[in-house]
Amino acid sequence: MQNLPIHIDNLIHARSVEDNRREFKATWNDAVKESVVRSVCAFANDLLNLNGGYIILGIDTDERGLPILPPRGLGHRDLDRIQRAIHGQCNCIDPMYQPLVFPETYCDKTILIIWAPGGDNRPYQAPKRGRGGEREFYVRQGSSTVEARGEIRTQLIAQTARIPFDDRRNLRATVDAISPTAVRRFLSHVQSDLIPPETNIADSDLYRRMRIVVQINDHFAPRNVALLFFSETPERFFSCAQIEIVQFADHAGGDLIAERTITGPLNDQVSHTLAHLNSLTDVILKKQPRKAEVARTVAYPYEAIEEAVVNAVYHRSYDNLLEPTKIYVYPDRMEIISYPGPLHGIEARHFAPGSVVPPVPARNRRIGEFLKELRLAEGRGTGLPKIRRRMAENGSPEPQFDYDEGRTYFRVTLLAHPRHRAIHAVRESALLWSTGARRAALSHLKMAFEAQPNSGALASQLINYLLTTNDLETAQRVLTQFDAQPAKTETAQPYLVYAEALIDKNQPKKARQILDLIPASELSEDSPSIETIYWRFDPRDMRVTELSENRLSIETLRKRLRNE
Repeated sequence: MQNLPIHIDNLIHARSVEDNRREFKATWNDAVKESVVRSVCAFANDLLNLNGGYIILGIDTDERGLPILPPRGLGHRDLDRIQRAIHGQCNCIDPMYQPLVFPETYCDKTILIIWAPGGDNRPYQAPKRGRGGEREFYVRQGSSTVEARGEIRTQLIAQTARIPFDDRRNLRATVDAISPTAVRRFLSHVQSDLIPPETNIADSDLYRRMRIVVQINDHFAPRNVALLFFSETPERFFSCAQIEIVQFADHAGGDLIAERTITGPLNDQVSHTLAHLNSLTDVILKKQPRKAEVARTVAYPYEAIEEAVVNAVYHRSYDNLLEPTKIYVYPDRMEIISYPGPLHGIEARHFAPGSVVPPVPARNRRIGEFLKELRLAEGRGTGLPKIRRRMAENGSPEPQFDYDEGRTYFRVTLLAHPRHRAIHAVRESALLWSTGARRAALSHLKMAFEAQPNSGALASQLINYLLTTNDLETAQRVLTQFDAQPAKTETAQPYLVYAEALIDKNQPKKARQILDLIPASELSEDSPSIETIYWRFDPRDMRVTELSENRLSIETLRKRLRNE
């Protein structure tokens, strides 16, 4: 018996297949028999390049369209007769097309699953209801099968014999380029029933059942998606099938720190890229007064990076392009760039907050399918909102999405969390200061403070350096500028650092004036112990887990003032 290539639970619960690629039928009768052929035709036409869909017989749905479980099942009906009827009915599809039918047992009930992948000879027509031999083109709109009319019909006909690049056969490679180990590892990971325990299936049969090879006369050729996912070296066949990661010390003209190229099967590229980028991301843990939990922020939320990288791999083109997917990591941002730009029908306004990207046909139908089975990609239209949501939850700035007029590239820019940018600036200035380059350290901090004048961490470190060089006038200007900000972080730090320096310089009156500038909210009864933190980092330490161990409290300074 041929097994379903997708795990049945993932199909029924829409974990790796979108809702609009599933259709449930509670039973089997003449009405269902007539409607199935139209749905098969619609899935085969694959208007949005999602690689068709599935019709599940024996499961009813509720008013929301969700499956009612446990299933009703098909009872004691003759499954062989139903399968013959399905194939006989589908013989009416023009040009010739036949779906794959799988009898399955689910929750101890017998069901039938009809898999209708995107066809190679679209557009397809099926008989109209009650019209004798009259045929019509059918497509999926949402979760319904409808006649293709007007602009949709024009769009469907325009896709005639246009197979997405990832699903085309590759005549420059042989089936031997496919790694059976990679295929079986993938199927095991997605819990596919194609490799049941204690069953030895020939590699060639496995490839055919997964539809990753195409028969040409008396031999088979791999599809492009097979080489992208199951060849150990897909870059041999597609020079752009790799990811370049470049890390810079500073802005675009800054020094290059490191460069790395990620190769291998696409799913491995994604996982290795994410692991590498995650290793570059600072995690900041800050203890909160009178709270057991620790405030945690990261430079870039992992989920936002994951979504941006997966989207770049999923939606880029692999057809005759030399540019790999590129990721540039700067101190203040991360840029993920894929080639070319978005498909026509998607405009800049669709990337604005609250907007919805229209459901234009996908560039790659099989790549998306495999990424979804691996749970790396989700349903269409969920990527950009998820990036925005995760960035907002982390307290990070709004992500940016842009492309050029010629649509030659698409770029996602993730701006680093403000505290991360402050830490980087403090770390860089501390390194310069420790090596004797004090002027450069001050210049670096001043530039960072001008960009983030509400950062108490930057203000306090800059004030500390200025006071060390006896530049009280500039230190006062920095404090005044910080004090004028309506919303501040590390609010008390600059005042305490400045006040302590004034006490050391025997200026108690001026120190009291500075302490009186601390906002009243910081001096409430709920916040009796105001502390500051000296930012002293080991330049070799690239992960920040504690802001500092050296703390300065307002009570300590006031005690010193009383003793003056």
